[in-house]
Amino acid sequence: MESKRARLDRFISVKTGINRKHVRLMLAKGRVKVDGELARDIDQIVDEFTHVSLDGRILQANEPSYLMLHKPVGVVSATVDDKHKTVIDLIDREDKESLHIVGRLDLNTSGLVLLTNDGRWSKRLMDPEHKVGKLYRVQLKNPLTEEYISEFAKGMYFEFEDITTLPAQLEIVDNHTALVTLYEGRYHQIKRMFGRFRNPVIGLHRISVGNIVLDNSLKPGESRALTREEISL
Repeated sequence: MESKRARLDRFISVKTGINRKHVRLMLAKGRVKVDGELARDIDQIVDEFTHVSLDGRILQANEPSYLMLHKPVGVVSATVDDKHKTVIDLIDREDKESLHIVGRLDLNTSGLVLLTNDGRWSKRLMDPEHKVGKLYRVQLKNPLTEEYISEFAKGMYFEFEDITTLPAQLEIVDNHTALVTLYEGRYHQIKRMFGRFRNPVIGLHRISVGNIVLDNSLKPGESRALTREEISL
């Protein structure tokens, strides 16, 4: 199916080569099931994870996958890379080639990476309009001051792109450690924001995306499937 969403009659016609008029008769005779139930409505919309069968023959039975990975430093957030190990290389699953990354981390950043084959789910998480917060622990070379809090909260103007970042939350943990919550994902955004203070970032770790928090039991390089509760978050 070229599109990931289609009307039921079109979907069956594309999958089987059967004329749509004949597909309508099949539905009327109760020969088609959608997600285990008899289908009667030709206008019903199916997507890539809808289970569809015709006369008991499965036409589609894809399952959505949702994973969290503890990304180590030195691994790239990519599906293929000639120089470095990728997050996909760390996953031992038959369907790993169908997964895409939800919110990339750069080579020297560790922490939570989400992966899925469900494009609508990942779009909801990453769309700036939904303002899903991403929490990072940041280690800095130089001491922090209260000024950082107010400057991050105002947003910062980046002249090269002619954009102003969304307001970000900064909490000082100790002299050289901060917790930063971003609501967007600009290129090297955290490093560039601290760069305004000429304070190099020497360690960056993502703790959470929205309400999905990196499982403390996962060692760097390990992954697990999300729970139903985490998926709904």
